[in-house]
Amino acid sequence: MAELVTLVVLLAAMVVAVPVAKRFGFGAPLGYLAAGLIVGPAGLGLVTNVGSIAHASELGVVMLLFLIGLELRPARLWVMRKSVLGLGGAQVAATGAIIAALCGWGLGLAWPTAVVLGFGFALSSTAMALPMMAERGLLANQSGRNAFSVLLFQDLAIIPAVALLPLLGNGAVPQSDGAWLAVAKAAVVVVGVLIGGRYLLRPIFRAVDRAGAPEIFTATALLIVIGTAVLIEEAGLSMSLGAFMAGVLLSDSEYRHEVQADIEPFEGLLLGLFFVSVGMAADIPALLDHPVRFLGLAIVLLAAKALVMLVLARVAGVPWAGAMRMATVLSQGGEFGFVLFGLAVDGGSMGREQASAAMLVVTLSMLATPFLFAAVERWLVPRLMSAKPKRPFDAMPDDNPQVIICGFGRVGQVVGRVLRMRGIPFTALEQSAAQVDFVRKFGSKAYYGDPTRVELLRAAGAEKASVLVVALDDMEQSLRVVELATRHFPNLTIFARARNRRHVHHLMDRGVSHIVRETFDSSISLTGDVLRRMGLPEGEVVRTLDTFRAHDERTLIRQHAVHNDETKLIQTSRDAADELQALFEADREDVVGGEKARA
Repeated sequence: MAELVTLVVLLAAMVVAVPVAKRFGFGAPLGYLAAGLIVGPAGLGLVTNVGSIAHASELGVVMLLFLIGLELRPARLWVMRKSVLGLGGAQVAATGAIIAALCGWGLGLAWPTAVVLGFGFALSSTAMALPMMAERGLLANQSGRNAFSVLLFQDLAIIPAVALLPLLGNGAVPQSDGAWLAVAKAAVVVVGVLIGGRYLLRPIFRAVDRAGAPEIFTATALLIVIGTAVLIEEAGLSMSLGAFMAGVLLSDSEYRHEVQADIEPFEGLLLGLFFVSVGMAADIPALLDHPVRFLGLAIVLLAAKALVMLVLARVAGVPWAGAMRMATVLSQGGEFGFVLFGLAVDGGSMGREQASAAMLVVTLSMLATPFLFAAVERWLVPRLMSAKPKRPFDAMPDDNPQVIICGFGRVGQVVGRVLRMRGIPFTALEQSAAQVDFVRKFGSKAYYGDPTRVELLRAAGAEKASVLVVALDDMEQSLRVVELATRHFPNLTIFARARNRRHVHHLMDRGVSHIVRETFDSSISLTGDVLRRMGLPEGEVVRTLDTFRAHDERTLIRQHAVHNDETKLIQTSRDAADELQALFEADREDVVGGEKARA
């Protein structure tokens, strides 16, 4: 009964704390940490059996390593090799060396302990960094991809680090026959897992899939993950290594996506429980006894990691705004640091009090990072992005273009190619120097410049042109261009690309009537192909798509009047869905009635 009460308390704390944290833009991991601090021994004291919960929550890290391995298809890893091995390797090596030196010479710690601390503090929290970037849509840009590469190398580096950790216990290579026998046993088990996984996993999943029981498929996936992890642990290695190996073995399997879909809910919940256990285990009494010491160490950790990452990102050619984002989002300690410090205590290379203090520093850094990242995104990044670029903007040609294209990415290039084929003069403005250089290699003519500057639009011939095409990726920048063009160049007819319905409404607010939703037409075309494949006659396909398109356009216009009122917007969406359902039902009755009449 006591266990059930503990479970209820933990779930209630998670359900309350995580939505609150995400509501304020700080990410789920901070909510889990806060929940642990509140209900743990240092908080309300509602949960005291921290050790047993921490042991069970280690499965969250195991699941995370499995999913990381599942994503590491050899082809993808090969494409990312330069950023993963170069940037990621440099970050771990440089940060680990600097922190180890600070711990060894600065704090006077034994070198095995300093090495463990250096490597453990060099790791960042994948579970914290990725959601923070994803919530702001940063994973698709250069800084997001580079940050993911660094995290990926860190996740890979933990595997050999855990395997080599016993060597730091006494600082020497094992000499006894028993030690070498243990090494041989571990090697045999690893080889056995690799061979067995190579030849047995597909037949197993194939047999379970034929049984037609989804719950058994999920149970099989869990069995393989946890079973491999336990088997590797029995051989004297880390459970995380076993889970990672299982994921890599399944990465090229046809069952990879289904296994991932089955495992991810367990991974999310268990990893959340892991962060809760970290919050509960935080040595708050030690923090209260020595607040200056621990807060100072956490600040030093954040500053050292951020500075190293900032320098490496700039060396790699990342712009200042992206480099600052990477430096901030990767500045905290990570979940694998907790794992490494715990194993170091078991292996004798670190004392229990030292590990507890290191974990408290990591926890403080994790608590601080969401606030720092939010501050950087709000105040620093916009200033860095609006700063005058080092490369001067290109001189605009004086050839009186009829069309000006703002943004020469995927959409702008298609417009430009067609205009060029028809002999219609245009000027394309692109604010990414790399993109300008890239398209020029293939014969396209684009000019480096910021279309949100009215003087640049004027230099590009906006006063004499007749059409302005706004095809920028960034929604705020596209709206800024529209505002400038409407105010200063009323002679222009504006055609705008919209990323989503919200973008459409903002463009309509600014008087734009020629709007194209970038995925709408392609989605309609795809749907038509699906309907044809399902056997619908061509006339019915066309009628269905025309009905849907017309209804969606009407709904979009109606919702524009209430798009700032979320309650009314939701209600109009529901009304529109009911209306569309009624239209299709009436259409179906007309078709059936016509067929009966012909019969």
